[in-house]
This record gives sequence, C-alpha cells and structure tokens, in this order.
Amino acid sequence: MRPERQQQMWRSEAGSRLWLAGLIAAMEHAERPEVRRQPVAPEVLLELRTQLALSASLRLSQISGLHH
Repeated sequence: MRPERQQQMWRSEAGSRLWLAGLIAAMEHAERPEVRRQPVAPEVLLELRTQLALSASLRLSQISGLHH
C-alpha cells in the first residue's frame, strides 16, 4: 500500500479502530510466554519501528493542525 493511502486510511475513524485492534492483537500475542522466549528477527523490529514512526508522525501532524 502506498504511504499516501496509508495516511488517509489512518486518519479515518475506521482506520484508527483497525490500527488499534491490530495493536491490541499484537500485544496479546507478544505477551504469551512461549512467544516472549523467542528472539525477535531484525526485520520484524524494523517493521515495528517503521509502523511506530508512521503513527507518531500522523499524531504530530494532527496536533499541529489544531487551532486554538
């Protein structure tokens, strides 16, 4: 999916809910003891960092767009 399309999707309410549901599912999976014992592949860490950076940049753009 192109980054522009991803940003549009995350800005919608449905996109936000989808993102949050995915985050919750990933956290529930990661908390399982058998998963926690396994090393994390470097490509997984890279994808995680990329995803977190995307959501952080969107939050910053939304905050800067607010007018008081």
